[in-house]
Amino acid sequence: MKKLNPFKLKKPIMTLLAILLVSSGFAMGFKVAQDLSIAKEDVKAAQKLLDLNLTDGEIDQLLPGLNRGMSGIKELHAFELGNEVPPAMWFNPIIGAQPSTKQDKIEWGFPQKVDMPKNRNDLAFYTVAQLSVLIKEKKITSIELTNFFINRLETYGDTLQSVITITKERALAQAKKADDLLAKGTYLGPLHGIPYGAKDLLSVPDYKTTWGAGPYKDQDRGEELATVIRKLDEAGAVLVAKLTLGALAMGDVWYGGTTKNPWNMEQGSSGSSAGSASSASAGLVPFALGTETLGSIVSPSTRNGVTGLRPTFGRVSKAGAMALSWSMDKIGPIARNAFDCALVFDVIRGTDNIDQSVHDAAFNYKGKVDLSKLRVGYLKSYFDQTRNEKQKANEQQVLEELKKLGANLIPVEWVSDLPFGGMQAILSAEAAASFDALTRSDRDSLLVRQNAGAWPNLFRQARFTSAVDYINGNRARTVLMQKVNDLMKDYDVIVTPSFGGSQLLSTNLTGHPCVVLKNGYTEDGSPTSISFLGNLFDEATILAVARAYQEATDFDEQHPPMFVK
Repeated sequence: MKKLNPFKLKKPIMTLLAILLVSSGFAMGFKVAQDLSIAKEDVKAAQKLLDLNLTDGEIDQLLPGLNRGMSGIKELHAFELGNEVPPAMWFNPIIGAQPSTKQDKIEWGFPQKVDMPKNRNDLAFYTVAQLSVLIKEKKITSIELTNFFINRLETYGDTLQSVITITKERALAQAKKADDLLAKGTYLGPLHGIPYGAKDLLSVPDYKTTWGAGPYKDQDRGEELATVIRKLDEAGAVLVAKLTLGALAMGDVWYGGTTKNPWNMEQGSSGSSAGSASSASAGLVPFALGTETLGSIVSPSTRNGVTGLRPTFGRVSKAGAMALSWSMDKIGPIARNAFDCALVFDVIRGTDNIDQSVHDAAFNYKGKVDLSKLRVGYLKSYFDQTRNEKQKANEQQVLEELKKLGANLIPVEWVSDLPFGGMQAILSAEAAASFDALTRSDRDSLLVRQNAGAWPNLFRQARFTSAVDYINGNRARTVLMQKVNDLMKDYDVIVTPSFGGSQLLSTNLTGHPCVVLKNGYTEDGSPTSISFLGNLFDEATILAVARAYQEATDFDEQHPPMFVK
């Protein structure tokens, strides 16, 4: 039976769309749509969805404008807008002073001595920093390393359902180029010759870009090359695979199956950077690119026990990436540890003259940090909340470890008493606009997930968010930004459980950066995590603090037993 289109079912729904999108002032130039006459009873039924209570006289007055405007709405619906076309407005997380662009020399603190392992398979879990030393000192070639990781991808990719396309031909050409440059004395930097994977919502010429979704599984984006991939190319990194994502950047279910957690193969990888986190965790790639709109780096990094950096909104260009929410999407690295995330972030950050939301700002990272000289807060009420007792114990142990490192921990309470549910509608409305054509074409039926919490239904629901409420949601967002910035200005880093309360939604709405990293395990051996929040454009501090914690513990050096051979 043909799937019913909810936008063709009842006149009141079409009436609602007219109310949401058209005012008589804009509609005066349009002809009345002869095939759709909006009547008083339609408006009376539709206004309940908008929390309105119009009088009969007010309805009589607006009816002519609604009817005049419908032809304009139909023109808009017929006008083709590709996913890559942004709205003519840009979200800016900055309130007050612009970020500093004064760049100091970065003190990386690379390992002094790195040898090839006796068991070559151990290369799978070498860090980017370690592999970088091996490449630079010519103890291994990029071609050898690339073939090694391609073999890992071919061996375990199907098991984890974490790989969509192995970019073998491109990878070997890039690796040869890296080796040739090094042989001639040209070293491009720490990522020279290092293989990596990318979430398959980033466009790469000659390879399909599937967005993890059935309707787009054969999509050819032509010559479009995502800026982050171009920057990594220029740094000498080697793209070896395009990795799975939950369809249209939600969850871990894609058109080919469910991406697995290598620590527990009965679990999904969580989403939506599912393949990036799973592949990095299992040693299929040294690092991968993920994206986050509302938890899609934090959540899979937690589930898969890896380290993820969600940068400040406007730090990394989104050009060439699938758009879900123009004002909330962010691209960041997922890797073994915070040091590796810093190495990758330094390459992908900065403007490209394409994504107009991006700011240039300094990244004054230092490999060593004195926590006694930092202002470190922790979200006390979140730590006190009842959760899994082992998870809670792991979180408390982080605080103890930070104290040993010299931190003077200050209890902090997160912002509250704001309309968070209304603000979350910003994401839903932007996502529905991004995939308007998918909904109207009924091709959303090709997505695997079709329940009430899946995109097809959520896109339909979002049609009932009025333009007025979308704008007022963004006005409330401004208040949230002010409150979070007022809180953060007194701290260099705030430590928090990765989930619970409103901080995850809040910081994705405000654009603040976050590092998420493993801090232990539950009783069944599944990883748990902790998150470090920072000030806008200050990824350097939270990455340095995360590195200090990881150097004092060994969780980042522990890997899924099934994939260590």
